[in-house]
Amino acid sequence: MKLGIGLFAVLAFASLIGASIWATGHVSIVPAINDLIANPAANYNAWFVATLFDTFYAFLWFWLWIAYKETSWLARVLWLVAVLLTGNMAMAVYALIQLARLPPNATIEDFLLRRKLAAR
Repeated sequence: MKLGIGLFAVLAFASLIGASIWATGHVSIVPAINDLIANPAANYNAWFVATLFDTFYAFLWFWLWIAYKETSWLARVLWLVAVLLTGNMAMAVYALIQLARLPPNATIEDFLLRRKLAAR
């Protein structure tokens, strides 16, 4: 379980960094947003906006799990900012941190649920 989730999180993080570097090489995010604002009638912009809504709701759903797992309000707020600013990159890092805290014989429930792990 740890290996599978860990590999997925590392792959997601690395590919997101790569995609971000590639996209920035074509056009920076600020000019892309300015183009969206300047030309809202373009068909691709409608789907861009819909995709942004979908993406940020997904970020917030994932953050609800983070808020459940974290007991400190400071940690919850910092992770919210990280997720909203960097999206799946922060989500992958959070998953890797959670996996690193688990013992080798952990279950998916240990990963997902907020509980103290007893010695097994």
